[in-house]
Amino acid sequence: MVENKPTCETSDRTQGLAGSASSANGVTEGQGTVQALQEQTPAPTGWASVGAGGGEPGSFGFWSLILTQFQGAFSDNALKWLVSFLVLGMGLAKDQRDLLFVLVVPLLFSVPFLLFSMTGGYLADRFSKRSVTIGTKVMEMAVMGVALVGLASKNLPVTAIAVFLLSTQASLFGPSKYGLLPELLPEKRLSWGNGILELGTFLAAITGTMAGGLLAKIFRGRQIWSGVTFIGLAVLGLFTSLGISQVPAANRARKFRANLLGDLWGQIREMRKDRVLWLAVIGNTYFWFLASLLLLNITSSCTPLTCSRWRRRSPACCWSR
Repeated sequence: MVENKPTCETSDRTQGLAGSASSANGVTEGQGTVQALQEQTPAPTGWASVGAGGGEPGSFGFWSLILTQFQGAFSDNALKWLVSFLVLGMGLAKDQRDLLFVLVVPLLFSVPFLLFSMTGGYLADRFSKRSVTIGTKVMEMAVMGVALVGLASKNLPVTAIAVFLLSTQASLFGPSKYGLLPELLPEKRLSWGNGILELGTFLAAITGTMAGGLLAKIFRGRQIWSGVTFIGLAVLGLFTSLGISQVPAANRARKFRANLLGDLWGQIREMRKDRVLWLAVIGNTYFWFLASLLLLNITSSCTPLTCSRWRRRSPACCWSR
């Protein structure tokens, strides 16, 4: 985590970087790091005074953001791993199973953070971050509706599309959630707030991964109820997002750049100008890459043994025939 002490004009930019490297995937929202370096823009007059309870730590608005982020990261990981266990339990040939489990599902989960994080940064500047957060939660409810259709009809492609759309929603949300920190907290408490947000993200990623397996086992042959659960969680996230304090837009005059890949490359070049920042980004990215690789290998290696010995107990073997 990058511990800069942002001024009122730059805190959005630096806090976005510090957090976006580890958002929804647990192993996910690391791909949104590049957004943190969106062009520095002047903050609105009086911006430093914005925040619930005068910006004091422990404010209702701050904790509403923490709960909203926790729910989002939890649901992201739970759906991803539910789909992964679906793939493992389909009885596919090893080569086909490994292609879907090791390559396709992780890519569907990760690529949106590379493609759409810059768009999320534009939205976070152009509109109120609270409004963007609420909008992405409405989008999440619609995406979970797609997941419900896929799970109820046992249609893996539709469910996989839901994973991609959910990661897209998370990438649009990422810059706003980290940019909200300096708008909800005083500068001296930014490190504390960033730590709380990261702690919540880690806990959500871990528990969400576990929940994916539990949903696979509990609702074997009745995955429509997993979809209903995800919709319920999305409604809860929308409710908590309404508690986030009202904040003004950072730069209503900002123009949208349609060249997403060009914007991505531009942000990478910008990061390399700051050696400490660049090393922090590389270290954080490597950490999440290693964690993702380790988790995939553990799950993939244990599945044959688990299925052969405890077919009725393992989530990976609990799919309807």
